[in-house]
Amino acid sequence: MDIELLNPYVMKILISAREEDSISSVSGRVGLSYGWTHKWVEELIKEGILKEKWRGFVVNKNNKSYKKIISFIEDNLNDVRFYYSALELFGINYCFTKTDAVYVWTEGRYNIARYKRFYPIFIKIKKADYLLFLEYCKKLGLKINAKKGVFYSPEIAEDFLYCKKGDVYVETLDNTIKFMQDNIYNFQPALEMIEEMYHKKLNITYKEASL
Repeated sequence: MDIELLNPYVMKILISAREEDSISSVSGRVGLSYGWTHKWVEELIKEGILKEKWRGFVVNKNNKSYKKIISFIEDNLNDVRFYYSALELFGINYCFTKTDAVYVWTEGRYNIARYKRFYPIFIKIKKADYLLFLEYCKKLGLKINAKKGVFYSPEIAEDFLYCKKGDVYVETLDNTIKFMQDNIYNFQPALEMIEEMYHKKLNITYKEASL
């Protein structure tokens, strides 16, 4: 296999690629121009990793190089950061919820009950996209509802409200506040942060009174 193929663009393309796909669809999911996506898809076709098909391509799952690259991804890119970044490449409708929504709205200032050996990632996924989500997880060896390590904890819904904060899709601030209020003993400090950051009147009195 040509060593030039071992680059971040190809990795993203192969992570994002579905069994049958098009260059334009992959280009949109990985955030790479059509021209550059076309170039690397052509190189992958030359290597036999992909097979050309009218208006697109098919993944050659039996190709040795493909198996090695996917195995490398599964064995080495399985940390918390990868679980988050991989979601962006699936092309599914999702948003962060519960503890992850709190983390997003507090801009990384509040995270609770999660550590390296037990790190659930809370997401909402539209029911129409759930099977596709499962296919990606199976392909990349990503865990769902596990008892240890990093894993996705998905909530499936026909539809849900969400918004975008920065580059992240997240449950609305009002719904996140309700979640924190329903779990006040875990999230009272975070509610105070939200009150200060977004000028919400939540009547939170967590801080010790100053003398």
